[in-house]
Amino acid sequence: MTVSFPPGFLWGAATSAYQIEGAAWEDGRTPSIWDTFCRTPGKVLGGDTGDTAVDHYHRFRDDVKLMADLGLGAYRFSVSWPRVQPTGRGPANQLGLDFYRALVDELLEHSIEPVVTLYHWDLPQELETAGGWPERETAERFAAYARIVGEALGDRVTMWTTLNEPWCSAFLGYGSGVHAPGRTDPPAALRAAHHLNLAHGLGAQALRSVLPARAEVGISLNPAVVRARTGAPEDLDARRRIDALANRVFTGPLLRGTYPADLLRDTAGITDWSFVRDGDLAAIQQPLDTLGINYYTPSLVSAATPRAAERKDGHGVSAHSPWPGAEGVAFHQTPGDRTEMGWTIDPTGLYELLTRYSEEAPGVALYITENGAAFDDKPDADGAVHDPARIAYLQAHLAAAHRAIEAGADLRGYFLWSLLDNFEWSYGYSKRFGSVYVDYATQARVPKSSATWYGRVARTGELPVVQQA
Repeated sequence: MTVSFPPGFLWGAATSAYQIEGAAWEDGRTPSIWDTFCRTPGKVLGGDTGDTAVDHYHRFRDDVKLMADLGLGAYRFSVSWPRVQPTGRGPANQLGLDFYRALVDELLEHSIEPVVTLYHWDLPQELETAGGWPERETAERFAAYARIVGEALGDRVTMWTTLNEPWCSAFLGYGSGVHAPGRTDPPAALRAAHHLNLAHGLGAQALRSVLPARAEVGISLNPAVVRARTGAPEDLDARRRIDALANRVFTGPLLRGTYPADLLRDTAGITDWSFVRDGDLAAIQQPLDTLGINYYTPSLVSAATPRAAERKDGHGVSAHSPWPGAEGVAFHQTPGDRTEMGWTIDPTGLYELLTRYSEEAPGVALYITENGAAFDDKPDADGAVHDPARIAYLQAHLAAAHRAIEAGADLRGYFLWSLLDNFEWSYGYSKRFGSVYVDYATQARVPKSSATWYGRVARTGELPVVQQA
């Protein structure tokens, strides 16, 4: 038995520039914040870097052929800002743009739709040295960069994403410091969140000023499914606080042109939000053609015990926390099977997000722009890589997506994270998310059994139904 996805449903896979391209010092590319972060002792497991990654910069034609052989209809990739505009200012680096022109041409030659993400966390280091995302100028620089890429690729690319997971950029980069640039400054994290919102708005305006009318412009968020551990008022309030910091800090300005009143109240001891200037919210609230949803696992929260809530730094929030203003919240492991990341496998969270945002963003096409899992994949004696756990994960999440469509969600496509095993940020090369195994010593690619399974679903639009015992 199978269920059918709508005609025209877009089936793809996703990657990001720093995680796969390599060629970090070639053809005019300059350092990003991740190049710097990787060279800071203790920040990345094993001292790994993206210098070579999986060498997609030199192997992209083979990788595109691999996608075509699997039957994928779309490829979501990000553009490396320091490859295209090395200092984050000034004219384009044509050698960098030439790489993306060639990649787009190769994709179209194989009937694969290119889906461009302008920013997936690799800020030019020179902009970070000038203050990074907490500074307003970075949003203005992003708009100029967006225009450069739009002018170069807009005649062949119709689907555009401004930012990927701005929550991670703001709160992991400037709050907890576990991502580049590694700062632990709660006020800066909140300023960064606003300037990332502003970058989206200014970037969308810049794109639309140079793109054909048929182009679609959106953003990809990683909204949290936040569940309260009990129905007690204090646990429900903990859920509200995290929902504000994880979700509504972005969807409030993006969809309604305002920051939530409770978010401003909860963070009043950290910042007065005076960095939000007149006209900013109108600039952020640009019409969205698409909204990307990235989902991996839900969160379970409660009110913290008094002792846990007492651990504070000078800003009045938990030291090195990605949740400024939520010092009274505790996180708990959700029950169920887990991936190699320790993340609970729970496809009901995906259904919740799709139905929630179909209501909150009516008329906006939804895409699942990231979904997948890391497992301890190894070749067998014959060199094949079997990953039945990933197939089960994908089947369950695609079934949840299909249920959301049946419930009325305007879901237009699904992008598997990820096409290839790659550099997994602070985990280095220790976690494998790819549907294609990469031998990092030789760069050989071996499609896992999940790649074959997913390719069959992509070609047919038919999902096998697993009967529950």
